[in-house]
Amino acid sequence: MTSPHGPNGSVPPLDDSPLPARPRLIATDLDGTLLHDGKSVSDRTIKALAAAEEAGIEVFFVTGRPARWMDVVRDHVHGHGMAICANGASVVDLHDDGKLLSHRPLDRAVALGVVQTLRDAAPGTTFAVETATGIHYEPTYPRFYEDPGATLATAEQLLQESGSGTDATAPVLKLLAHHSGLTPDGFLTLARAAVGEQATLTRSSPTALLEISGPGVSKASTLALCCAERGISSDEVVAFGDMPNDLEMLTWAGTSYAMGNAHPDVLAAASGRTLTNNEDGVAVVIEQILARQQQAR
Repeated sequence: MTSPHGPNGSVPPLDDSPLPARPRLIATDLDGTLLHDGKSVSDRTIKALAAAEEAGIEVFFVTGRPARWMDVVRDHVHGHGMAICANGASVVDLHDDGKLLSHRPLDRAVALGVVQTLRDAAPGTTFAVETATGIHYEPTYPRFYEDPGATLATAEQLLQESGSGTDATAPVLKLLAHHSGLTPDGFLTLARAAVGEQATLTRSSPTALLEISGPGVSKASTLALCCAERGISSDEVVAFGDMPNDLEMLTWAGTSYAMGNAHPDVLAAASGRTLTNNEDGVAVVIEQILARQQQAR
């Protein structure tokens, strides 16, 4: 793909881009993709998202974030209000305070089995449990956000349905596993070999932090379900991402873009490449899509 910057910031000719003729849905990751590194949405991106919706192209945020961390984009989902969170484990309505519309939980017994498997395979692993109502941690798990309602206990205690002091009956959306002595990709490779088909393992953090969902649960599989409900085929979807948890979505979508700052596996898997998140790479492609549609009229 040629540079998206033409003279005076204009959109250049699009003949060599992989853009679809008539996309119906844009699916974009947030951190490292739509958001700048400061976790903000630029004015250019806000304008591009609004223009896409006005042109009849739905925009879905598809993220590893839980619903409670979606305030940064809550005002930019426009008409439908829906977002796919927790790597596909939940679909939420951001217009209704992150109300859970559907979920694909990780069975607590399966999660307990994964915990034991990883404790054996990678001693020193620490865990957190993300549920539909909040997150809870092991005491030594490195926390990045303050969660006043979090319970501190072992993963085994947190995952017991009879546990006291936790949301013990709430659906588990994902299990988080951290290791301070392994590389991020090395930990993922080791964990996938150990866990096998028990669960879906991926990563989106620059640290050795794994995100573990139920078998078959991914951004791609939940996005496919949402698209099927709308009569949208994969060929009508344009997807954006930067990390391994985006890989399935990028290969499922008919057209996909890796950010300029993307993980090497993502760069290899996507059908196109755009600028970095800090250079508004998603907005650049949306502008190109809309320019092509305007030229076709």
